[in-house]
Amino acid sequence: MKLPRRTFLRLAAGAAALPAVSRIARAQSYPSRTVRIVVGFPAGQAIDISARLMAEWLQQRLGQSFIVENRPGAAANVATEMVARSPADGYTLLIISSNNVINTTLYGTVDFAREIAPIATFGRGYQVLNVNNSLPVKTVPELIAFAKAHPGKLNMASPGIGSAGHVAGEMFKMMTGVNMVHVPYRGSVPALTDLISGQVQVMFDNLPSSIEHIRAGGIRALAVTPAARSQALSDVPTIGESVPGYVGGGWSGIGAPANTPNEIIDLLNREVNAALADPTIKGRLENMGSPVLIMSPAEFRKLVAEETERWAKVIKFAGIKAE
Repeated sequence: MKLPRRTFLRLAAGAAALPAVSRIARAQSYPSRTVRIVVGFPAGQAIDISARLMAEWLQQRLGQSFIVENRPGAAANVATEMVARSPADGYTLLIISSNNVINTTLYGTVDFAREIAPIATFGRGYQVLNVNNSLPVKTVPELIAFAKAHPGKLNMASPGIGSAGHVAGEMFKMMTGVNMVHVPYRGSVPALTDLISGQVQVMFDNLPSSIEHIRAGGIRALAVTPAARSQALSDVPTIGESVPGYVGGGWSGIGAPANTPNEIIDLLNREVNAALADPTIKGRLENMGSPVLIMSPAEFRKLVAEETERWAKVIKFAGIKAE
């Protein structure tokens, strides 16, 4: 039977619209079952606490279980690869951070910008430049002068090769011309222990893990890495105040497998941003040294691209190689 042309075109147009209608229908019913939020770090770290705050908020707002699953390993690459291979349906999400964009260059295993769709940011991460109390410097210019007068004599600890603290330190070396010996540790705790005892003299570390040692006087904070001072250490200057153009610091947020429907991404973005506007959640994040950062998915995607390019330059300059 031969269909009239007008009927054929109408049926063809309807068939072409079916995938879009199906996607919208899925988004309107989302979530209809449990959602996993995968964290590439052990439980108890600041980024894990942020994930659990958001999981609880999303569960209350959307009426389905949001469970946090810790999959540490390979600097968060294990979790990233697992989520990247998951169905793009919004039921497997990934907690992401500046470590992910660093890993794109350092490991080359996951093209993060292509394989993970950014949904929403949580907050800015501050690193802080700490020194051992016995080191005779109290400002960044004094540290630079001391390091140049004693090339290769200062040991610079970090929580690990390719960590945010490591690349922040390498960018400092690149921009100031100082020569400090990098000493990687397996996490902040052993590195801070050796910084306090004087086994190492300098460390770029995430503010949440350093702040109590700073407040107790166990180590001396010279500066923070972002463009703006931290409310938690308002009397501590930024590195950029002494080294023009230096901007470090990390960020955290949540993403999904590439090709997750935009309707689901937009829904989750709205809900996360609502959480960040809530005084209780905002206060808890800021008490951990992580001021909230609210972005649209498009703005977050732009941040990922810019950060990938910036840290790639530092990694290549310093010749950083994955373990």
